[in-house]
Formats: sequence, structure tokens, C-alpha cells
Amino acid sequence: MKNFVEELKWRNMLHDMTPGTEELFSQGPVSGYIGFDPTADSLGIGNMVQVMTLTHFQRTGNKPIALVGGATGMVGDPSGKSAERNLLGVDQLNHNLECQKKQLEKFLDFEGANAAQIVNNYDWFKEMGFLEFIRDVGKHLSVNYMMAKDSVKNRLETGMSFTEFSYQLIQGYDFYYLWKHMGCNIQMGGSDQWGNITTGTELIRRMESGNVSALTTPLIKKADGTKFGKTEGGNIWLDPMRTSPYKFYQFLLNTADADIGNYMRVFSTLGREEIESIEAEHNEAPHMRLAQKRMAAELTARVHSSQDLKKAEDASEVLFGRATKEALMALDEATILDVFEGVPQAKVSKSAVEAGCDIVNLLTEQTGFLASNGEARRALKENSISINKSKVAPDYSATSNDLIDGKYILLQRGKKNYFLAIVE
Repeated sequence: MKNFVEELKWRNMLHDMTPGTEELFSQGPVSGYIGFDPTADSLGIGNMVQVMTLTHFQRTGNKPIALVGGATGMVGDPSGKSAERNLLGVDQLNHNLECQKKQLEKFLDFEGANAAQIVNNYDWFKEMGFLEFIRDVGKHLSVNYMMAKDSVKNRLETGMSFTEFSYQLIQGYDFYYLWKHMGCNIQMGGSDQWGNITTGTELIRRMESGNVSALTTPLIKKADGTKFGKTEGGNIWLDPMRTSPYKFYQFLLNTADADIGNYMRVFSTLGREEIESIEAEHNEAPHMRLAQKRMAAELTARVHSSQDLKKAEDASEVLFGRATKEALMALDEATILDVFEGVPQAKVSKSAVEAGCDIVNLLTEQTGFLASNGEARRALKENSISINKSKVAPDYSATSNDLIDGKYILLQRGKKNYFLAIVE
């Protein structure tokens, strides 16, 4: 069994830990938890650091607990926030929790000696009254102690409600409950959670003289200092309805060379020697993007499926001219629209195609891809026109057999000049 702390160190995933944490792991398997915020019905790729922390935790022989915060989601974590968040209703929270559970189940093993568990803190808070909470829990921590936390200090000028102020106490009680009832003796999270996590260790010490540990991972940023997981289009989500497998794959494939070594350590389950071998091979030919392809393949297959990975890989080859006609014809509508986002498009009459549409007419009158019949004929004579990646002759007619997913025809002049005909 590998030592979890040593595993985090070589993966550059250790930011801070309380004294005695390394000794805890030297004594045998440990039960530990990480909390997940249920304010959306999908985890984002930014959450993947903590998902992988639990994954590495379990792979080193320990028992992971993923806590989805049905109760804390009703309050809102102020950590790293400049303003109070909108609070969600019970129905929305429950929907979000179920969606996130299904995503977590793709990474954690729920069978065996160190089977993972998913818990919802609403289960132990729903029967606890306010007076009971402030009497039995709140009395153990002073206002001065709670005010000293960065999540509170950083909001003093703009102000924060009592609701958000109490958040760290609620999260602290989560740790106490899991320690008391499930033998959980370490809480983990991102470095911005250090204040909330250590509130839990302090609460356990003061309530029952318990000794537990805390450990945090660094917040992942790009080499240029910008936040990982954010794009111009917004978050990269694990839900395929929010971020398609193709876009998810492309996001990872576009990782900068300066970041790929660090990201592979965090997001891959590959061992140290294999990662270092991939890095060495990558450095010999960076333009091949071997490391990016390896990481993108592993994570896309894990988050989505091996079939979705194959489609994403095939789709990625389309714009670079290496995809076969068969691979192109197998793409579904969502992937087609993702791949050809920004490519000029036009609608074409379905009846015209069903009757057999002359290629010159398709290139000009039907789509406007080329400016005139003369230009279309010259391009055809030069053998530079393709339909769905296959060269066509001047006497070609497009038919229903050319439709991708029953609706699209890809026109192309030369290697990089694309046009998407939408047949309807």
C-alpha cells in the first residue's frame, strides 16, 4: 500500500496539512472525506482536483467519503466569494445532488474493503433544531476565532450575513459527525478551504478532545496565472449536456506545454515512471502533443465513455484533414455543430437534395459557398472540391446519401476552406 502523503507530494498536490498527518497514514488505512458544493447539477472540471484527490486517496488503500452538501448548499460557502450567493430550494438541491452522485461514481469504487461512500449532510441536519445547534455546537467556538478566518476577514468591508458567517461552524460539525459516527479522521479540500477544515478539527478537539487531521491541495492555475477550468465560453462541465465530450476533449487537448506535466500528475491515475516517460517522449516532439492526447483520452473516457472518446478523437481529426469519410459520416448532430462552430453555414432545401442537386448549383445558388458558376467549375476542374472529405467530379450530384446525421453536408475547397450545408 502506497503512502497517500508521499503520493500527493510527487504529484505536486500537497499544499498544507496539520501536524501528525504523515504519522496517521503510516499507521494503516485511513477514512477521510471531501465536501462538494451542490449549487449546480454538474461538477465542473475545476472540481476534478478534489475528485482526483479522493481517487488517489482510495488507490493508496484508504476509504474515501464524498460529502454532498444538501444542508450547506442551503447556506452558501463564503470562501473565495466577494458577494453572497443566491440560496437554492430543496427540490433544486436534491436534483443537483443526484446528478453529482452519478458523476462521482465514475471515479470511485463502491465495493471492496475500502469501498467509497457518498453522504449528504442534510441527513443529520434535518432533525437538528436551531436552538439545539447553537447550544451544543456553537458554544464551543468563540466569535473571535471565527472572525480570524480569511473567508470572514476578506468580507468584512463589503459585509456578510449571519447565514454565511455560520457556514464554517456547519462544515465543522460535518467533520465532527463523520468522525463520531463513521470513523472519519481526516478532511481534505482545496487550499481555500483551510479555514473551514481547521474549524472542524478544532470543534472535534473542544467537543470531545478528539485528534483528527486536515490536508489541503493547491488551487490549480495555468502557467499564465489564469484560473484552470474557465474559458471564454464559461465553465467546462462534466455533464455532456452542458459541455459536449468533443469540447471537453478539446479543452484538455489544448493544454499548454507549460501546464501539461503538472496536469498529468493531478488528473491521471498513471504512475510516476509512466508519466515521466510520456513527458520525455513529449519533449522530443512537442508538436505531436503526445502528453495532451494521453491525458485528454484518459479523462474523456473516464468522465464520458470510451465510445465518446472515439467520437471526439475522430471529430478532432476532421478539421486537420486526416479523418476518413466514414468517421465524418458517423458524427452526431451535437458533435458536428461543435466541430464546425464558426464555419460558414447555409440552409439548403431538402427536396433539392432528394431530387439530386447538381454540384455547381449546390456550391453557388443553394449555399453561396462560391461566388459564381464559373468559379465553381474552375475549382471542380482543379479537383479542389470535396463533399464530406471525398473529392468530387464536375458531373457530381448531391443526394440523400450524402447527408451526415440525416441533415448536414460538409463542403470543402482545398485543405482549410470549409462550409456546412444544413439540409432541411
